[in-house]
Amino acid sequence: MPRSVNAVASRARRKKILKLTRGQFGRRKNVWTVAKNSWEKGQSYAYRDRRAKKRSFRALWIARINAGVRQFGMSYSAFMGAIHKSGIELNRKVLADLAMNHPEAFKAIVDKVK
Repeated sequence: MPRSVNAVASRARRKKILKLTRGQFGRRKNVWTVAKNSWEKGQSYAYRDRRAKKRSFRALWIARINAGVRQFGMSYSAFMGAIHKSGIELNRKVLADLAMNHPEAFKAIVDKVK
């Protein structure tokens, strides 16, 4: 009995990966094994960096809030402690945006917290 390999499905599977690696450099875009490894590695980087992005943005927001409150003679930690005690429920993303783009609104928050 002849061996059945289902070449149609195998080819479709390979074409799918090669389509996903289009635009990459060298053999990564047209050699099946290299393209498959490249795509899998890229997927693991994407998964990891979706989480790392959250950490790096939080660090950026903290730096911006710290720079904003230093102008009013406070430290970041003192400001965050005071803001939680006063019951103002603004997250770091919003506070950083206010510190950067709306300094007068941020000054009002700092004055209320002091």
